[in-house]
Amino acid sequence: MTKVFDTPSGLLGSEGTRLGPSDWLLIDQARVNGFAEVTGDHQWIHIDVERAKAGPFGGTIAHGYLTMSLVNLFLPQLIEVRGFVHAVNFGADRLRFLVPVKVGSRIRGVGEIVSAEEVKGAIQSVVRVTVEIEHGEKPACVVDTISRYFPET
Repeated sequence: MTKVFDTPSGLLGSEGTRLGPSDWLLIDQARVNGFAEVTGDHQWIHIDVERAKAGPFGGTIAHGYLTMSLVNLFLPQLIEVRGFVHAVNFGADRLRFLVPVKVGSRIRGVGEIVSAEEVKGAIQSVVRVTVEIEHGEKPACVVDTISRYFPET
């Protein structure tokens, strides 16, 4: 369920708010191959299905940066902020890859608002997104995303 804030200032004081979960997303070989194409990362553990069967993970795995980039897909399912002129992705902190995502797995995002504060004419929020693997004991990835919302005047 998406948490909605009617204005950026509504984020202020929302620290600790849990977000999500998002929908599950299947990580298939076509998605991994496509990511390899656009990034130039053709390491065999990601794209060589036959060789990867004998590799350290028993099959191909998603690129860590693919997993992280999917946070951008999950965020709108976790949080919606309204009432701004424009918003920017200001960056990320504390990125960790904890467990590889095997091709054929399903992942989803859950979140928590870590902080929200006024900065330079905007409201800046930090949302920690944890990428879970279905039936997994540990998450695949944890990243603190930083967004800035410039309110309507």
